[in-house]
Amino acid sequence: MTEIRLHLSVRDLTDADVPSCGWAGSAKHVRELVHQIRRAEAGEIDYLAVCTPTGLPVAVGGVDYTVKPAAGTLWQLGVHPALRSCGIGTLLIRSAEQRIVDRGLARAELGVEANNPRACSLYERLGYRAFGSELASWDVEDEDGSLRRHETLCTLMRKELP
Repeated sequence: MTEIRLHLSVRDLTDADVPSCGWAGSAKHVRELVHQIRRAEAGEIDYLAVCTPTGLPVAVGGVDYTVKPAAGTLWQLGVHPALRSCGIGTLLIRSAEQRIVDRGLARAELGVEANNPRACSLYERLGYRAFGSELASWDVEDEDGSLRRHETLCTLMRKELP
């Protein structure tokens, strides 16, 4: 068996990163990353990138401080498909949790699609507990550029932070 070790760092996502984030979602999603970077500059959110030593993002995700007054809400968490199940998502989430604590907040929350057991398992392993569910929807861009509304049931999860 061959083992490969990656030395990763976590930092804020930048405009220069956006072109290399095509793996993170549709073209529409990647275009909207620029808007999220502006929100981060305004202090509304943190938007993180887990990067290789060359600075290439291999995971991204945000913490929104405007959703709930006493919590940071994790959202848009994603790891490059070729690197899933390598601990990178854990690094991203723990870094996001540290940002929440650094803001003086003691709770992290997130919504995960109920039909995504892999993500649910990760969050449970990291100490998140379900507390409810809600319907959620967002626009998705298909390969032909057309938009459609994606509707799903999300499990709401939270974790008290130290």
